[in-house]
Amino acid sequence: MCASVCMCVCPSVCMCLNYPSICVSPVPQPPTITLQSPKDYIFDPRENIVIHCDAKGKPHPSFSWTRNGTHFDVEKDSKVLMKPGSGTLVIDISGEKAEAYEGVYQCTAHNEHGTALSNNIVIRQSRSPLWSKERNEAIMVQRGVSLVLQCRPPAGLPPPVIFWMDNIFQRLPLNERVSQALNGDLYFSNVLPEDTRSDYICYARFPHTQTIQQKQPISVTVLDSNPVGDRKPGFMAPLGATSTNMVLRGETLELECIAEGLPTPEISWSKESGELPSNRMSLKNFQKTLEIRDVTEADAGDYRCVAKNSLGSVHHIIKVTVKAAPFWISAPRNLILAPNETGILTCRVSGDPKPKISWLVNGVPIENAPQDPSRKVEDDTVILSNVQTGSSAVYQCNASNEFGYLMANAFVSVLAEPPRVLTPSDHVYQVITNHPALLDCASFGSPIPTITWFKDVKTSIQNGDPYVIHENGTLEIHVAQKLNSGKYTCIATNTLGIRENHVYLEVKEPTRILKQPEYKVVQRNMNAMFECKVKHDPSLIPTMTWLKDNGELPDDERFVVDTDSLTIKDVTEKDEGTYTCIMNTTLDQDSASAMLTVVEATPTPAIVYEEPDPPSDLELTDQRDRSVQLTWIPGDEHNSPTEKFLIQYEDLLHEPGVWHNLTEVEGTSTTAQLNLSPYVYYAFRVLALNHVGYSQPSQPSRQYRTNPAAPDENPSDVKGVGSEHNNLVISWMPLKGFQSNGPGLHYKIEWRQKDVDQDWSSESVANVTQFVVSGTPTFVPYEIKVQAVNDYGSGPEPEVVTGYSGEDQPLTAPENVQVMVHNSTIAEVHWEPVPTSSVRGKLLGYNVGLLSDTLSVDSCEQVLTFSGNRSEGRLPGLQPYSLYNLCVKVFNSKGEGPPSTSKNFETPEGVPGPPSFLNIVNPNMDSLTLEWGPPLKNNGRLTGYTLKYQPVNTTSELGPMKVMTFPANETSVILIELKSNTLYKFYLSANTIKGSGPNITDESFTVMDTTVASRQVDIATQGWFIGLMCAIALLILVLLIVCFIKRNKGGKYPVKEKEDAHQDPEIQPMKEDDGTFGEYSDTEDHKPLKGSRTPSNGTVRRDESDDSLVDYGEGGDGQFNEDGSFIGQYSGKKEKDTHEGNESSEAPSPVNAMNSFV
Repeated sequence: MCASVCMCVCPSVCMCLNYPSICVSPVPQPPTITLQSPKDYIFDPRENIVIHCDAKGKPHPSFSWTRNGTHFDVEKDSKVLMKPGSGTLVIDISGEKAEAYEGVYQCTAHNEHGTALSNNIVIRQSRSPLWSKERNEAIMVQRGVSLVLQCRPPAGLPPPVIFWMDNIFQRLPLNERVSQALNGDLYFSNVLPEDTRSDYICYARFPHTQTIQQKQPISVTVLDSNPVGDRKPGFMAPLGATSTNMVLRGETLELECIAEGLPTPEISWSKESGELPSNRMSLKNFQKTLEIRDVTEADAGDYRCVAKNSLGSVHHIIKVTVKAAPFWISAPRNLILAPNETGILTCRVSGDPKPKISWLVNGVPIENAPQDPSRKVEDDTVILSNVQTGSSAVYQCNASNEFGYLMANAFVSVLAEPPRVLTPSDHVYQVITNHPALLDCASFGSPIPTITWFKDVKTSIQNGDPYVIHENGTLEIHVAQKLNSGKYTCIATNTLGIRENHVYLEVKEPTRILKQPEYKVVQRNMNAMFECKVKHDPSLIPTMTWLKDNGELPDDERFVVDTDSLTIKDVTEKDEGTYTCIMNTTLDQDSASAMLTVVEATPTPAIVYEEPDPPSDLELTDQRDRSVQLTWIPGDEHNSPTEKFLIQYEDLLHEPGVWHNLTEVEGTSTTAQLNLSPYVYYAFRVLALNHVGYSQPSQPSRQYRTNPAAPDENPSDVKGVGSEHNNLVISWMPLKGFQSNGPGLHYKIEWRQKDVDQDWSSESVANVTQFVVSGTPTFVPYEIKVQAVNDYGSGPEPEVVTGYSGEDQPLTAPENVQVMVHNSTIAEVHWEPVPTSSVRGKLLGYNVGLLSDTLSVDSCEQVLTFSGNRSEGRLPGLQPYSLYNLCVKVFNSKGEGPPSTSKNFETPEGVPGPPSFLNIVNPNMDSLTLEWGPPLKNNGRLTGYTLKYQPVNTTSELGPMKVMTFPANETSVILIELKSNTLYKFYLSANTIKGSGPNITDESFTVMDTTVASRQVDIATQGWFIGLMCAIALLILVLLIVCFIKRNKGGKYPVKEKEDAHQDPEIQPMKEDDGTFGEYSDTEDHKPLKGSRTPSNGTVRRDESDDSLVDYGEGGDGQFNEDGSFIGQYSGKKEKDTHEGNESSEAPSPVNAMNSFV
């Protein structure tokens, strides 16, 4: 006796069947690799090397290995062990040099039916080399500059993980300003004093050996003696305007942009001519790294990273190319063939560059393998024709390019096996009514057996409602009914034999809860009882389960479960909740729920309005072919009278599970006479409606089947339209399920040519929605009828519909084509319409084709379509002063007819287009040179050009216009006697005899008089400027007097002493060349006075210059000592230095100083 059977029943599917009564002899099978190590295997030298290789086959395969392309004798090396029954190698490298076992390994699995190969497995030892000895010089940088600390770890296998820490092994904080690059270097966009430290240490962790190496510490000192000011961003990595990056398909693309600048720049990313893949991308390292996972070819392109701060922005373009190692489109699959059959192995791969495909047979290149006349190789395909027993083999497909390779094994097993049925005999299947039933007939054989089914031995089962026979032999019944119960026989047949098997189907009645538990409102300490009455198939054993709030009932003796009820004694508030009864059988279940509410005893309970309970006890009486009477018992109305009852039906034959509204009756009725259709398996249910809403549906009535009858109606939407010039396609909307009125529905098609004395032709069809009549004349009317017919008769006499056979291209061309030219851009064409009979279809219109400046009559370029049966049309949008060639064609749905005789016509001259360009060159103080080009479209003979120009003053007002004309052959002019430093606007147009065309305009300045400009700039000698300087000096003197008085009153005020003791070497005298004051620098805090900038336009605004005594003391928080002196000295607060250290250090101008006291 066999415990189980495992067998491959098709090229790609193996099945295991636990049937203790079946024993199947093993089927021969070539080897198949089932487990192998990855292509790149990096091992830890402290552990054994384990190279996996497992395979299956009948008989079980033997294993051998190659290393670096030559045979590897496992038995001669005492350190190498091959696991029994497997090809897996275990190499003990303890006490040995692990490097000796590095190399490329390949496993071979062989039996008498073929040889399978593993991938080439590259074995390499993991390495974690020491950091080279080096001495790091201390780094000293000024505040604000950018800085890069290089890591440059030793190359390991695999590459190490880089991170920066200090000497107490705390990770260095990273942010937008300080970040670690992909190569491990540490970048500072700008340094700050807090970056000063002596323990910047780069660590490299090697994953396989779990060792960590560290670089010598780097010392960084940030100086504040000469800080670098604000600046726009610049890229630190990558360098230059563009860079390139290549990534392989399926891998992760990492793009990096790190910028320096002050303030610290922000990085943003975009893709030129495309969107970033939001579902596969992420931004890391404070937006500096763009990562795109699972790269595809669509990710290739130009990526732009932008670095931006308040002073400007800069961008870098990274050109990404996507290549691809070979990847499968369709890998070869195993084949099981019978003798003399034909099979195909396909090896479809893609990659970039395109992979090269090579084939091997049993591990030998196919060109070196023994010749096989049944085998033909065509690039990625191997065709095997008329195979014979004994020609089983394993084929290997190898696809490779410069980025990698793929290899797949696929065996071809040539077997001659009679059918075997693997499904156990006399197996019993049980299903619930109206559920699908699946009867198995698992089989094996070569050739693949054909499966046929019979019911009760004698009735052959064909594909079609209600049966479906699947490719694997399984018989499916979509909606099982009682009548489907019985004995079924499946027969497996091939050229070598026949085998049959018997199974049984039992269709059971569904489990239904007839009386559901009801919502209960119970007073505390009273009893509550929920009823749950169930109907089930008598052959099935039911199990009743009660739940409270979807959990088990409390372990309390107050809860009493009976056969069809649950009683809760002495209820308390804790018993409130939802109670569910579940009735289970081995095949199905049904459930219903109700809520319990516990209340205090009240003398007068409130009136509760709810939906009515569903009607019950549905009964069918007065049964006839087309009607039946339905009666029911109404449910509880819950204090709201029933307004009406809604009756619904389900068609169990055509639409099981779908309920349709049938009719409504008054709420006082309990009976309804229902009109029915033939050949329908009815089930009815009733819903009650009151002012609260509809009740739940009642339980369905018993099934009521009406007898078949002839159809009551015919198909709708009957049409006749030809698809070819010699046919007529008749189509219709078929009848739906129950409209058929009986089995065997088909359609009787009748047709004849209209207005021709001939008999009707007819044809009967089924399960289609159209019929094609061939050999018809072109585009003639036909009378058409479509009638529904079933096994019980024909439908009513159908309505006659007129249709037309197919169209063909028109035969004749329009004649008498005449053209009337209205003006230079509009013409009108007239023609005589073609005869209706020559159109050979429905006339859709006429196409008018035009050719400009050519007399060709062989072709017409369509420019305008005139729909309908027209005889004229207007041609707008013509080019002036052009010669046209015109032809007219008629067209229908099949195309155009022949062209008419061509007609030539000319359009008169028009105004020209604008000159092609207008350039202003050689501007001087009183002259300009204008150059222009002729119009791209002359639209006639040019007669000359008109130039207009006028000055524009500083308020954008236009001066007087001057006009000049030029002959057609002049394209430049020098304008003289112009005003210097003046903006002029120019308008230039071309002329024909029809007038001037549109203008082309431009503007330009004449050159400024340098003598005047020099006088304007030299304001140092102006009287108003000297007066202004005197006023400023007077105000400064007043300020000093006030300070002196304050110091005498309030105690010591050491400004003067401090100024005398610490003369600032940076105080510069007024520069003679530009009339400005030298810079002022605070020697203690190195910060400028607030508001000391002078706007570039020479104006001073109050909000930009607000110097005061507060700024020379301790800001807005300045206070006095007890003796009245300032607490602060003539130096800014340190807090202020922190916030304002990046401000400009420009010196205050006298104008600003004056403005600060206003």
